[in-house]
Amino acid sequence: MRVNSIQTVTPDEAVRAVRSGDHVHISATSNTPVCLVAALCRRGRSGELHNIRIHHLHTEGPAPYADPSFEGVFQLESFFVGPNVRSWTQQGYADYIPVFLGETQRLYREGYLPCDVALIQVSPPDEQGQVSLGTSVDASVAAVEKAGIVIAVINPHVPYTYGDGLIPTDRIHFFVEDDTPLETVLFALPNAVEAAIGKHCASLIEDGATLQMGIGAIPNAVLAQLSGHKNLGIHTEMFADGVIDLVENGVINGENKAIDRGKMVATFLLGSKRLYDYTHRNDRVLMKDVGYTNDPFVIAKNPKVTAINSALQVDLTGQISADSLGTKCYSGVGGQVDFFYGASRSAGGKPILAMPSVTEKGISKIAPILLPGAGVVATRAHAHWLVTEFGAVNLYGRSLQERARLIVGIAHPDHRETLDRAAFERFGPHYHFVRA
Repeated sequence: MRVNSIQTVTPDEAVRAVRSGDHVHISATSNTPVCLVAALCRRGRSGELHNIRIHHLHTEGPAPYADPSFEGVFQLESFFVGPNVRSWTQQGYADYIPVFLGETQRLYREGYLPCDVALIQVSPPDEQGQVSLGTSVDASVAAVEKAGIVIAVINPHVPYTYGDGLIPTDRIHFFVEDDTPLETVLFALPNAVEAAIGKHCASLIEDGATLQMGIGAIPNAVLAQLSGHKNLGIHTEMFADGVIDLVENGVINGENKAIDRGKMVATFLLGSKRLYDYTHRNDRVLMKDVGYTNDPFVIAKNPKVTAINSALQVDLTGQISADSLGTKCYSGVGGQVDFFYGASRSAGGKPILAMPSVTEKGISKIAPILLPGAGVVATRAHAHWLVTEFGAVNLYGRSLQERARLIVGIAHPDHRETLDRAAFERFGPHYHFVRA
């Protein structure tokens, strides 16, 4: 078949290019090429492939290649552990490469990981013979640069986005057609705890700030509180639906940014169909290589960078565990340190760690010490603002004992006495005389 004079093949024909021992990159988040993944797994079941190593950021939708039934055929070594592979990673059937999100592209470009085959999904070609990576630029640009074979799914649901994700069609070896809608994520309205966190975070955001936020209910709760702000900008690793109304109402306009003025800069998108439609041929949206969006020295060029991220657990000194629960991998390093450091170097910048004070089971997320084996994603030296539903405290420049007092003050009331006692046992009799 042909698409705009491009010869296409079936998914099964395309994945014949994959050979045993290859390293295969799969484009991620909302833009995973599901028909190629399915075809690769069909071929894997045939018995003709072995020792294929798969790399990607977190993907949405099924990830059958990580199933234990493919042991010896596929080995997933992801850059971020998403919900669809979490159980298998925790059981050891899949693996995880700890890496700052901004440096995932370096793994390919500098040869730490080979990239034999890149499986990507793209928009239909434009008049100049280019296709767009749409909603998932991230490390896929580097993968396409380095791959010996590039296989692209042309999908009319992929928005044509501007920036670094434009690829000449002559760089692609095989084209496949598919019209499967992109994976969508609908975030629920914030509950009372998330709304309180959102209000505390919003109070720290100044007019003219450049925002970075992660995925989930808390970022949406923050955005819901910003209708009265002015001249906000976006430079982030990702954004979701919550920014659209703020752009249309003039709150987000990027006028105060020092670089990419007037543009919303991101490296991937995850949200509803409305978001994907909104970004299609929208010249206010600039999708950039993750080596640009997450470079702390690029981030710091904008003023008042306010970076809001979350965590699984924080100890009384401000150590932040965000990728694991004890020894069990839960997510990934992601861009937290990239943006914490970038925000801390930005004129008037604020790194913010925002999280509920307790888990859904009532366990305190503030702990005397991190769970044994937990990964420290951001060190106590990276920690600045810490926010729970009970308030916001700035830990920067504070001693260990001062930090403990401040942190206990925004813990859940049910756990403050226990935490206070742990701090007293750790720091000695002078702890209670620490200046608040």
